Amino acid sequence: MGVDTWVQAGMAVVAAAGGVVSARSARRTKRQERRDDFVAVTEQQGKAIQRLEKRIERQETEAEKQRERIGDQDEAIGWLLYRVRSLVSHIKRAGLEPPPAEPMSERARLYIHHIDV
Repeated sequence: MGVDTWVQAGMAVVAAAGGVVSARSARRTKRQERRDDFVAVTEQQGKAIQRLEKRIERQETEAEKQRERIGDQDEAIGWLLYRVRSLVSHIKRAGLEPPPAEPMSERARLYIHHIDV
């Protein structure tokens, strides 16, 4: 074995050591992996929270529309009851007898409290 062989062997060892050191420095630490996992999880949670906030906002808007519609329907039912009462009183003033009322369902009875027709 000559000097050239020993030099080449030494260079190979130095190159291998350098490869090990560079591989070690390029490897991610557990702390870095945990931090990246935390960032990924918090980003997912942030997106999920935004989706839920949009969903809640949409449901609140729909609920407000439903409340308005129910109020309008309540007013319409009140007007219809008034109209029926006025027609019945007009028929009675004319000396006639109004037709008998149809039986009311239990569901309707929950909302119509003043049944004097």
